[in-house]
Amino acid sequence: MAESIVTFFLEKLTDLLSQEAFLLSRVEEQVKLLSNELEWMRLFLKDADAKRRYDPRIKLWVSQIRDVTYDAEDVIDRFMFEMNHQQQGSLKCLKFLKLRFVHKLESRIREINIKIEKIMANKSRYGVETLPAASSSNEVVPQKEKRVPIVEEVNVVGIREGAKSVKQMLLNGERRRAVVSIVGMGGLGKTTLAKKVYNDNDVQQYFDCHAWIYVSQENEAWDRLSLYVPDSMNGSRVLITSRNKEIGFHADPQTIPHELPFLTEEESWDLFLKKIFLAGSANAVCPRELEELGKKIVANCGGLPLAIVVLGGLLSRKEKTPLAWQKVLDSLTWHLNQGPDSCLGVLALSYNDMPYYLKSCFLYCGLFPEDSEIRTDKLIRLWVAEGFIQRRGKEIVEDVAEDHLQELVHRSMIQVADKSFDGRVMSCRMHDLLRDLAISEAKDTKFFEGYESIDSTSPVSVRRLTIHQGKKTNSEHLHSSRLRSFICFSECFQENILRSLYRGVKLLTVLDLESMDIYTLPEGIGELIHLKYLCLRRTRIERLPSSIGHLINLQTLDFRGTLIEIIPSTIWKLHHLRHLYGHGVVSRQSVIDNCMNGPLGVDHLTALQSLSLRAGRWCSAEGLGKLTQLRELKIRWTEIPQIMCKGFSESVEKLTALRSLYLYTTDGEETLVMPQLMPFLHHTHLYHVRLGGKLEKFPNQIEFYPPNLIQLELEYCNIKQDPMVTLEKLPNLRILQLLYSSYMGKKMVCSSGGFQRLETLKLKGLKELRELIVEEGAVPDLKVSIIASYHKMARLPRGLLQLENLQYLELFQLSHKLIEEVNQTEGEDWDKIRLITSILQ
Repeated sequence: MAESIVTFFLEKLTDLLSQEAFLLSRVEEQVKLLSNELEWMRLFLKDADAKRRYDPRIKLWVSQIRDVTYDAEDVIDRFMFEMNHQQQGSLKCLKFLKLRFVHKLESRIREINIKIEKIMANKSRYGVETLPAASSSNEVVPQKEKRVPIVEEVNVVGIREGAKSVKQMLLNGERRRAVVSIVGMGGLGKTTLAKKVYNDNDVQQYFDCHAWIYVSQENEAWDRLSLYVPDSMNGSRVLITSRNKEIGFHADPQTIPHELPFLTEEESWDLFLKKIFLAGSANAVCPRELEELGKKIVANCGGLPLAIVVLGGLLSRKEKTPLAWQKVLDSLTWHLNQGPDSCLGVLALSYNDMPYYLKSCFLYCGLFPEDSEIRTDKLIRLWVAEGFIQRRGKEIVEDVAEDHLQELVHRSMIQVADKSFDGRVMSCRMHDLLRDLAISEAKDTKFFEGYESIDSTSPVSVRRLTIHQGKKTNSEHLHSSRLRSFICFSECFQENILRSLYRGVKLLTVLDLESMDIYTLPEGIGELIHLKYLCLRRTRIERLPSSIGHLINLQTLDFRGTLIEIIPSTIWKLHHLRHLYGHGVVSRQSVIDNCMNGPLGVDHLTALQSLSLRAGRWCSAEGLGKLTQLRELKIRWTEIPQIMCKGFSESVEKLTALRSLYLYTTDGEETLVMPQLMPFLHHTHLYHVRLGGKLEKFPNQIEFYPPNLIQLELEYCNIKQDPMVTLEKLPNLRILQLLYSSYMGKKMVCSSGGFQRLETLKLKGLKELRELIVEEGAVPDLKVSIIASYHKMARLPRGLLQLENLQYLELFQLSHKLIEEVNQTEGEDWDKIRLITSILQ
């Protein structure tokens, strides 16, 4: 981990030297000496990081390097803060202060360089094991490579019989509420088995209601949860997983828990091969020259599925040669010899084998609460703000971060929770054993700390602090000058803590207050000039102070779901802003600003990739069209002047990097500006479009639509002609949702040969629709269909019922005649339809 800390600081130092060359010219010699010494240290840290866990001398040496690097970062950041803080002084005074601050900076860096010399001297003086300089193969961020698609590991070897047994326990038995528990040690696949059973078709059809939730491993968790699942004597079931068999008996003394066994030698080998060679294929074959080595490696996993897939993820990144596999076996043997726990040894090996740029990303996931589903867009923006993502050529850093996320998934260090329509990871989670490893490593290296585990008698010197529980928080522990990130997941939060942060912690980089019960954002927020990530989402804040414009390094500002309606125009000063999310409207520029600085507008935010705001003058004229890096645009209208329409449409034509476009009105009653929009011929990256508002004319030319459109959602469009005539010709469309008065006609036809790639069709809120015709040869790949008929549809479309790939059909607000038809009509096709159909009223 120290390797990562040093590497990221060196990049920060290089950037600072190039950006502030004039300011730092007087200390250039000392700064370059610092940079050179840290470069040498970094070469020895890769091997030392792995061995420090078991050698106290190496651990001390590594911790000293880490601390001196933090000291250097603090000195540089404090200098930049003080310089910025004095910018308002007189020119003569400012010149004097600059000289004083530069002198102070030189003195502090000189002290740090002396400290580094002593650390390096102590390495040999006190007999610290000689460590070779690490290979440079992982020292640079590799170029993006093509990877096989992500395969979710739901069909883990050895759980078929277990699934059958648990399924029977759920479907059979008494009418009382029973609790079925799956127990076993961490890493055996309890959650995987539970998910497989929960999603089983028979189970889904048997129970009227279903819910999947994550709770803590504490024993007390079940006692609290049981209050909300009373015994109504209707055959209800609760399925829980736990490492502790006694919890299963405690939850239901009358039901014997299902205990997961370890995998057999044959099952372990089978899982190992699937992970490495054919990504889930049933015919994975190991080359003969690797078979003996592979079986020795698998034997060390002790039949534990998690250990096998994590180790498989490690080997999948290695060359498939005897030499490469022998090195892994030797390293694994060394790790296991350091302690009795084979699983933790495997996980530690996999963690230590990761390149430095992945280690920080992995540890950061441990910040999130146990079993939480982590939104990957948020995770990636946090990684970028923290400085974990290094530039890779001309690639946008968010793309590099997404590549790191994919690599962690392929290494099985994090798990996919949900994927988007285009196959990207939307959310992820961490296995609790891997989270334990991340928390242990983070605490040991002072990478982050949970507030609940801080010793109340000792000062806080951690860089990142997270709060999970809703208990009272002692603000005295938030005054650490080293604190860079404060992330709160507890809704019980006192505003005095927020004020305390502004007063005592001036070098914050990340401030995440999502869902906190706070009402105001103090003017003092503007002093946090190092802040790169500010999340106020779902708080009760009503206004943003004008001092927000002082946050010159801010990259992400998210105030969705707040009470903020008016945004200060100083927001246009945030030139480094990459993601701006809200629903307010920007206030008019003040006369003073116009006179002194010239008019500011959205065109100053040329780094923006995501923009979500209420429409205003900012989106008219030419300003919006200059945001050529914009990938996501969401705009909500309350009024639509014609002058705004014209300027807006011309700007959107220039935004060829767009991936998602949402245009909608507040209540669906206004006329959307779609007629003035130019064709999307050149928007080759635009995959998702959502339009909400009346259309004067529905575009019926296929050339109008983005050529690679995958998902289209329409609502309140009041289309009079059948839209399927045009939409069925879109070659890449996979998801189509026609919602709430988007179509006003009575008949809709999917003609033969149409919608060749459509997988999901949702028709909801089309109150006049009486007939849906699906001709033979239409929608051949349809898997999911959701239809609301509002009691007007006379019969189900026969063509839809005969689709071979249809896996789920949801019908609601049907007429009684249709419900009766579905339930009583006999035949093989109807048996299948009843199996996959969910009828709601």
